[in-house]
Amino acid sequence: MAAFPSHTDRSPANTPATVAFKETIRSVSRTASAFSDTMSPQEKQTAYSLAGIYTVRMLGLFMILPVFTVYGETLKGHSPFLIGLAIGIYGLTQSLLQIPFGMLSDRIGRKVVILGGLTIFAGGSVVAALSHTIDGVIIGRALQGAGAISSTVMALAADLTRDEHRTKIMATIGVSIGVAFSAGLVLGPVLNTWVGVTGIFWVTAILAIGAMGIVVWAVPTPQTHLRHRDTEVATESFRQVLKNKELLRLDFGIFIMQFVLTSNFVVMPVLLGHLTGIPIAKSWELYLPIMVLAFVAMVPFIIMAEKRRKMRSIFLGAVAVLALANFSYFYADQSIVAMAIGLWIFFTAFNVLEASLPSLVAKISPPDQKGTAMGVYSTCQFLGIFAGGTLGGALYGRWGINGAILTSAVLILVWLTLATRMKEPRYFASYVLRLARLTPEDSDALRAAVARIPGVIDVAMVPDEGVAYLRIDRATVDEEQLRAFSGAHS
Repeated sequence: MAAFPSHTDRSPANTPATVAFKETIRSVSRTASAFSDTMSPQEKQTAYSLAGIYTVRMLGLFMILPVFTVYGETLKGHSPFLIGLAIGIYGLTQSLLQIPFGMLSDRIGRKVVILGGLTIFAGGSVVAALSHTIDGVIIGRALQGAGAISSTVMALAADLTRDEHRTKIMATIGVSIGVAFSAGLVLGPVLNTWVGVTGIFWVTAILAIGAMGIVVWAVPTPQTHLRHRDTEVATESFRQVLKNKELLRLDFGIFIMQFVLTSNFVVMPVLLGHLTGIPIAKSWELYLPIMVLAFVAMVPFIIMAEKRRKMRSIFLGAVAVLALANFSYFYADQSIVAMAIGLWIFFTAFNVLEASLPSLVAKISPPDQKGTAMGVYSTCQFLGIFAGGTLGGALYGRWGINGAILTSAVLILVWLTLATRMKEPRYFASYVLRLARLTPEDSDALRAAVARIPGVIDVAMVPDEGVAYLRIDRATVDEEQLRAFSGAHS
């Protein structure tokens, strides 16, 4: 009878249950494909096509940020509060529907849900383009958010990629969102000059149709829909995630960060145009070098945080700098140079935090609850967009530009106070073992054996799904032993 890998020789005698358990593991090993350190052509196609969907979809949303407040003042029935609501309501409908749509995709298919969401998004863009009242634009923006496909796209990425390459795919998608944000701030003022905000909404609808084409013709179709607790929400994990104070602190952080970003863009077009003399049509000349320089400045801090394990200090420093940048706007209203420096500092800190927060969520959450933790995190992110737009508009209407800026700066200081209590994260990686479905007895035996492998920090077994979610130390783990256990991809 074949035995366990050598590190399990200390296991109990070969009882019938143990023999059966070993045979199950060997069966998986015989049928699994060989491990590969490089992405397959399908995985590369998946990464680029899904990143393309995110880019063209988010680009239209970001393009209105630097121009909408001034446009909103031309709409019938407008008020500062309603203008802010129009900017932020997208986040409300997105936050309410992204998790339900992800769960629906488990039942009816990923592509069906994505195409349906893009159709709703395109319809909302058309409604906003045809509207001449602020109420009509608000409805259109709400519909845009109702096309909530973020969690479904992530689930599709998980279906089409092996576990060991999933982080690369998610990183590619994350970069595409950052590129769309930077490009949107530059292209929005340019398109506004050519076709106006109404035209931007039409362009957004066309981009959504283009994204549908990518779904149909470029994105591979998965053969099966598996459950991926590292990327998808598991409803049974909500309670544990919502009781985790470290995760809640990060959820509060992304809420505040998106609140501040959206609130700032309610008043920024007015601040630039009315006080510094920069017309909307020329604001791209300011945003372009700032976004490029902010990205360049961000890179060494991210490397230092991850490679030198300075995550906590870099994170807290970025939050403090974000507050400083917001306060700097009080003194930048008469100087383009001062405004440019303030914006550069703001977006550098923002980019560092935008990259650090999801990484911290992944490091802190239990390995089998990472998908749920990220779902809650994303919901807080979109709620921050909604609150920032709505309250930012109300604050602007009541106390002017300074009232909105001061509120954002104070909220960042509250965040900084709470963030100082965070612990230095453990610099461990996630790892997934794909196994045959096991009985509880076999699961317990396997868990104990895997836990003894050097470098394995935590093991969470999900027997009915045939998956083990691990937290490992990449520097010390013996991956050959892990592969011997599953015979599958990690």
